[in-house]
Amino acid sequence: MSLNDLDERIVHALAEDARRTYADIGAEVGLSAPAVKRRVDRLRERGAITGFTVRVDPSALGWQTEGFIEMYCRSRTSPEDIHRALSHYPEVAAASTVTGEADALVQVFAADMRHFEAVLERIAGEPFVERTKSVLVLSPLLRRYNAGPPL
Repeated sequence: MSLNDLDERIVHALAEDARRTYADIGAEVGLSAPAVKRRVDRLRERGAITGFTVRVDPSALGWQTEGFIEMYCRSRTSPEDIHRALSHYPEVAAASTVTGEADALVQVFAADMRHFEAVLERIAGEPFVERTKSVLVLSPLLRRYNAGPPL
């Protein structure tokens, strides 16, 4: 589904701050508040906007350690199998199938190094996992939460 320029600008405004009023967004994009609301409702109906959420700094919740785990799986392991297993780990923030040697890349937040190690061992112990490779984040340099490239 493709969005026109006006819808993209509305989506970007909401992605930056979903608590902005329709009037505020309308002033930015040149529409009335009711027109912005109609467009947002339409974007939700079409599935372009899937929900509204809050971004929380993981460290505020006690998650001080971040890392990525490359998963190397047995043949015939489906993405659904990986998803099913990883969905049980509250420490997993994101997971994707990837190109290259690894089958999946998993972003993990943990309270500390011991906690990260325990999560890594549990993931490595999943029946379809042949091996893992992990890296720890020293300093996050750039995180973008907006929708797509900047306008």
